[in-house]
Amino acid sequence: MNTTKHMVSTNPLPKGTPAVLDARFAIGDVVRHRLFDFRGVIYDIDPVFANSEEWYEAIPKDLQPARDQPFYHLLAENADSSYVAYVSQQNLLEDDSGEPVMHPEVGKMFRSDADGKYKLHSIHRH
Repeated sequence: MNTTKHMVSTNPLPKGTPAVLDARFAIGDVVRHRLFDFRGVIYDIDPVFANSEEWYEAIPKDLQPARDQPFYHLLAENADSSYVAYVSQQNLLEDDSGEPVMHPEVGKMFRSDADGKYKLHSIHRH
């Protein structure tokens, strides 16, 4: 069995920071929405809700997710279009279809390996 050691920051968190749950998914994972018919590739993760109050309030009250969970930025697609989505962890499931994600930005950010997994392109910085 492999165990992964995670780096732990020694920087203190700001007072009042909520407890952070472990992210169930990683950058490059293909996921689908639990309720709505779309799927996508994760390109960024917020450890807790970090969008605008207006965005949150626009969600019907009975569907508003808890704020104290990871939220994922997706290059998303459905049968009609490609777009960027911001989705709570509770509303995502692993997409095991094996189908590629056809969002036009995927190729700019990721490369696909032989197993169809998405890996971020290497970025060279000065």
